[in-house]
Order: sequence, then C-alpha cells, then structure tokens
Amino acid sequence: MSSLVLETHLSGLTLQRRGKVRDVYDLGNTLLIVATDRISAFDYVLGSGIPDKGKVLTQLSAFWFSKIADLVPHHLISVNVNDFPAEARAHADVLRGRSMLVRKTNPLQVECVARGFLSGSGLKDYTRTGAVCGIPLPPGLRDSDRLPQPIFTPATKAESGHDENISEAEAGTIVGEELIQRLKRLTLEIYSRGVAHAETCGVIIADTKFEFGIDEAKGNELVLIDEVLTPDSSRFWPKDQYQPGRSQPSFDKQFVRDYLEEIGWNKQPPVPSLPGEVVAKTRAKYLEAYRVITGHDLDVA
Repeated sequence: MSSLVLETHLSGLTLQRRGKVRDVYDLGNTLLIVATDRISAFDYVLGSGIPDKGKVLTQLSAFWFSKIADLVPHHLISVNVNDFPAEARAHADVLRGRSMLVRKTNPLQVECVARGFLSGSGLKDYTRTGAVCGIPLPPGLRDSDRLPQPIFTPATKAESGHDENISEAEAGTIVGEELIQRLKRLTLEIYSRGVAHAETCGVIIADTKFEFGIDEAKGNELVLIDEVLTPDSSRFWPKDQYQPGRSQPSFDKQFVRDYLEEIGWNKQPPVPSLPGEVVAKTRAKYLEAYRVITGHDLDVA
C-alpha cells in the first residue's frame, strides 16, 4: 500500500491555502492543487486518512475533464509532474498521481449541485417541506427514489463549516441572474453526460456538485474548476444493488458517514479517528469507483 499523505510542506513553493482535502500552492500564473489523503465528514477533517484517496480524486477528475471538455472550458492544464514548473518537479515523489497544474480563476461563491435521486440533505428537505431547495416534488417519494427529472439545487460555499442549500433565486442574488441560469444549464448538462457514461459501467450517480470560476486573463471566461464526479463530490451507487425505499450501498464516503453515525459521534470536536477496518474498506471503495468508471486499475505505485 502506498504511503499516506495527510499534509504537504513543499519547500520553494508558496502555500496559498489548505482546504479540507487539498493543499493549494501559488505558482504565479498557475496553481498547483495537491489532493491529500485527508477525509472529511459532517464538515470536519477526521483524524485518519485514506491511503491513495488523493490519487483517486485527481486521476478520476482528469478522466472526467477530458470527457466533458466540449461542454465547458476547465482549469486543468496537466496531471503529469513532468509538465510542472521546475520548482514543483523537485517534489515529484510526493506530487506524482495526486496533483494538478491548473489555470488561475476567481471561484464563484456558489456550489452547483445536480440531483437525480432523492438522498442526503435533499431527502431531509423533502421530508420536511415536500420540496428540495424550494423545488416542489411529487408527494410520496421514498429514500433513493429517482426524481422525475434532474434538478439544480445550488449551495453556499463554506471554506470551513457547512455548505447551506439555497434556492436558485438566492443563488442569483450572489452571482447574478444571467450567470446562475448559465450555471444551471451547464451543471445539468455535465451531470447528464456523467450519468450516461456511468450507466454503461453499472453505476448510478445519484447526485454531484460542481464548482466554477471566472478566468479574467481569458476575457472573464467561465471555467469548471476543482474536482469532477469523484467519490468525494458525488454519490455513486452500484446499479445492480439499487433498491429505492432505503439507503444504498455506495462507492463513496457514505460508508464513513454511516460508521460515524453508528458510533454516535455528536459531530463536534474532538474528531474521531477511523479504525483500520473502516479505513481499508473505504480505500477499497474509492479504488473500485475508479476502476469501474474508467475501466482500468489506478496506478498506486
């Protein structure tokens, strides 16, 4: 098993920020995004990492970026360390397989969520109000039911703490009404493209979230950024085990959330660590998601 990378300290590079999972370095005209093996749940980074998780996120995102490049420009320049600037290549052993050289953008302050099935916070919202983010849905829907059609449910972006679901109208007040309509169209188009591919692999993508930025250097071009259709940003369900009316087995971090619910963690510090068995099973789920969706095994060397 490859070594665990929970935090990076890359001499000669300027650390811009550490997110819940990613360490971001400013290279001047570009950014270097390093996906660590940290894992978060319920808005906290847990005390244990998942070996190779950062490699899955990076390489699966690269796979999807190439799949949807005709729909929207994206920020990825390269995941090949040999293409990185010399000061980054000096850290090739740490960066290989888990880092992206990307365009600089100004990230928009909304997350763009697409939902094709009723699950997670959408299910809680529906149970309480009969709607999701203000979008009315038919009565009588069950846990994991397919929605009549995919819906766009934006959320606020939180660097730390919880992202809050908001209505399309509220999102429009943040980024502008014209732009939110464009984001809605792109979000549902990218989700539809991902769903169609995953279906051929026996995977249901129940929901996912995307992030976008504005590239001022290219005439304020709208750009897809961050990660795309990964087990961290999406719910992946095995199609052959799908059974509405209950929660589904999954290829994502729901397994970790379920464990934390089982042990009765109150979702406040101190943050628990995961037992070895949960770490190993979660790693296996991430690697399986990569294998099933891309058609080949992840190189974890």
